[in-house]
Amino acid sequence: MTVPSAGMSLAADFPEATRAEWQKLVLGVLRKSGAATETATPEAAEGLLTTRTYDGPRIRPLYTADDAPATAVGLPGLAPFVRGGRPQGAGATGWDVRALHAGPDAKAAGEAVLTDLENGVTSLWLRLGPGGLPVEALGTVLADVYLDLAPIVLDAGAETVPAAEELFRLAAARGLPGSQLAGSLGADPIGRAARTGVAAGDVPGLDDAAALAARCVREFPGVRAVVVDAQPYHRAGGSDAQELGASLATGVAYLRTLTDAGLGLTEALGQLEFRYAVTADQFSSIAKLRAARRLWARVAEVCGAEPAARGQRQHAVTSTAMMTRRDPWVNMLRTTLACFGAGVGGADAVTVLPFDTRLGQPDDFSRRIARNTQTLLQEESSLIRVIDPAGGSWFVESLTVELAEAAWSVFTEIEAAGGIVEALRAGMVAERIAVTAAARAEAIAHRGDPLTGVSEFPNVGEKLPQRAPLPVEPVEAPAGAGPGLPVIHYDADFEALRARADAHTAAGARPVVFLVTLGSAAASTARATFAANLFQAGGFETPTSGVGTDPAAITAAFTASGATVACLCSGDKVYAEHAAGVARALRAAGARQVWLAGQPGSRAQSDADAGIDGYVFTGCNAVAVLQATLAEAGVA
Repeated sequence: MTVPSAGMSLAADFPEATRAEWQKLVLGVLRKSGAATETATPEAAEGLLTTRTYDGPRIRPLYTADDAPATAVGLPGLAPFVRGGRPQGAGATGWDVRALHAGPDAKAAGEAVLTDLENGVTSLWLRLGPGGLPVEALGTVLADVYLDLAPIVLDAGAETVPAAEELFRLAAARGLPGSQLAGSLGADPIGRAARTGVAAGDVPGLDDAAALAARCVREFPGVRAVVVDAQPYHRAGGSDAQELGASLATGVAYLRTLTDAGLGLTEALGQLEFRYAVTADQFSSIAKLRAARRLWARVAEVCGAEPAARGQRQHAVTSTAMMTRRDPWVNMLRTTLACFGAGVGGADAVTVLPFDTRLGQPDDFSRRIARNTQTLLQEESSLIRVIDPAGGSWFVESLTVELAEAAWSVFTEIEAAGGIVEALRAGMVAERIAVTAAARAEAIAHRGDPLTGVSEFPNVGEKLPQRAPLPVEPVEAPAGAGPGLPVIHYDADFEALRARADAHTAAGARPVVFLVTLGSAAASTARATFAANLFQAGGFETPTSGVGTDPAAITAAFTASGATVACLCSGDKVYAEHAAGVARALRAAGARQVWLAGQPGSRAQSDADAGIDGYVFTGCNAVAVLQATLAEAGVA
């Protein structure tokens, strides 16, 4: 056995680094790049690299022990459960790998279910009713599934009670004791109301949820009746704190319903499972799940629950809002990051949606990739061999606390408005989320939040995989109810642009923006690459003129391209000498619109006089630029 020497210190041969020294070095780099002025202080330089989330918490460029929050995080498996709900973490078996099945064909679903279970999936999430499998087909889907080995999670909306009865009937028909059935009945009447709209009076289905919960306590101790699904708030464009705050308020509403129906507090807590969306922002996903457990433990504590009953059962699902239709293969990377965040964040069950979810029903290949993503992270990446991998990270711990504080503010605001049902009915939740969704859409439009394959590095000539359409659940607002929460996708604005360009292409030819690469390759390549990337995000082809500054040669190439829009691409020195003359020549040759790649600077008025309409640059509103360009290119 090797005994470490006493007093050994890592990096002992190096001088101790300080935050002030780091700030000084950063300031030097920022000054060279032009991001900081000569009068900027080192402290201000660090502020230039600090960003804010949509909830307000700051993301700083450096975290040290001085940033560690004073709030105790406890131990894994113990209240407040920040570090996980189980003492052993994911343990030797890993988290529950849960696969979603929603296709309407019962026979095909049954075959897909068996393939999943034989290849790493450990529980099944079945969407039933008008938006998925017929309830009466549940027996066909589960015909060869051992119900005592594979937990079943139902998602049947308005048909929750018939679906639950069918599951109970199947178990009884097979002689399975109630104690051996596991999973969730998926009752979530408040979540459904959030999607459809809330009318005056009681929310339909609350009494049914309470009755199912009481039956589970009596007969099926391994089954939870109620799910607190926070996805509707995420899918509407909400922030992490808004998603968490709404889930807490919904959980409290269910606790009131269940205890009013006669369940004890511990029994009621044991009937809830929380479902959260996780995204490619892995650190935010980690912090979200950790904050959710802390917050729910506090709620349970205030309610008077014993410490052991304050844990939160979590089901993490890769976000549908972040998934893209274009270049869907990139969704594999997004879901891998999201799954990593869920695993590190301590989720009890994780669903990785197939990469082609936005296109329709997933095929065998995409389902295989979805389940193997989890297997790779658990086994090859060894995530399950470490208890609380994020524990002790100054950044993660700090972000967890700040997010929890922001979410608690959302929760208390909802409670002050009369609870989640009243807040939904009054439109308060929708209004708050709409503000966040608009801010995110603005950031995406300016490409501050880039979408790979969509707003950045698009593949204009791609051929999308063909998939059968998924059934759509009809969403009908109850009489007297306002509109429910919308369902958005982060790529919506760019997708609309691409759809316009594709429709134009199908009717004739793809729209074109002609890139005028003025001067040498060294002078023009960087901005030409930038401009090509931007215009291709709108579905344009981007042929180039070839290097040179001769207006006659440039206009001849422009005319031959068939384009009506051009973009000048070069360095500022070349622009000063040649941009105005070339712009005038392009106008004379029939150009309806001329852009210049770069900031306007002091040339703006002279450029406008020469016929240059505007500028494309890092941080410009790409959506607005592309909308204007499509219009000038004659695209409806």
